[in-house]
Amino acid sequence: MTKVFIDGSAGTTGLRIHSRLAARSDVTLLTLPEERRKDPAARREALLAADVAFLCLPDDAAREAAAWADDGDVAVIDTSTAHRTAPGWTYGFPELRGARTRIRASRRIANPGCHASGFVALVAPLVEAGLLAADTPLSCFSLTGYSGGGKKMIAEYEAPGRDALLDAPRMYGLNQSHKHLPEMQAVCGLTTAPLFCPIVAPYYAGMEVTVPLHAAQLGGSAADVRALYAEYYADGLVRVAAPGGENGFLSAGAFAGRDDMQLSVEGSDERILLVARFDNLGKGASGAAIQNMNLLLGVSESTGLTV
Repeated sequence: MTKVFIDGSAGTTGLRIHSRLAARSDVTLLTLPEERRKDPAARREALLAADVAFLCLPDDAAREAAAWADDGDVAVIDTSTAHRTAPGWTYGFPELRGARTRIRASRRIANPGCHASGFVALVAPLVEAGLLAADTPLSCFSLTGYSGGGKKMIAEYEAPGRDALLDAPRMYGLNQSHKHLPEMQAVCGLTTAPLFCPIVAPYYAGMEVTVPLHAAQLGGSAADVRALYAEYYADGLVRVAAPGGENGFLSAGAFAGRDDMQLSVEGSDERILLVARFDNLGKGASGAAIQNMNLLLGVSESTGLTV
């Protein structure tokens, strides 16, 4: 029986990991009483007693916990931003070429960011295949439900008499220094980070990441991109859909509650839209973390997930 500890189990990501794993018979969850949940000594003891530890913590706390793990033989899956481009850590997006082998052999896995997951899924295969030059200036806009902002934002959106400004989508990351940009650039092998426009909207969960391209920016056609995606993502939890969405619409909430991702190539011969849809708490966070754990355990990637 695999012993699992979730450090930060009271946050939105930790809660969903807990709920997914609590229903499984192949893992035992190590938990701390409420009064010791933030006690460093108790957290360290539980982490070192585990076979797999999920870090669902702010960056500084994640770095501290990861350092504790060096004193034991626990595999660490960090859902924070702290280690996504750090040496010695494996980027945990299994569907990337060769990533499954790297993840299975790793003891330190950095879970991708939610916005970054969609961008990486869309862009990395194109750069790798030479359909998109690494120095192409890219832009990206991404819609997310408010659960991506954590407990504080959830409380703001669900409060009685909330600010009327929360009734409409809100752009953020206005200074172009969003915390997901370093991994978006590094994992895709880009020479510059994309112009990035994240938008939080008044619905709970679901994400829609879009990368617009002019045909002249591609070394091929939209049909070539669809064919590449279909081959590249033949296995795993990323799937490719025919264009057109739901009667000409693409809902950002279509994959809420799920742990997989759908890609589509929309637009025309001249102007192309690459779109990824998934749940910001699923394939964008907790689902991805469990998928990485499943690879470590040698079980089906979708075990315990909703796909």
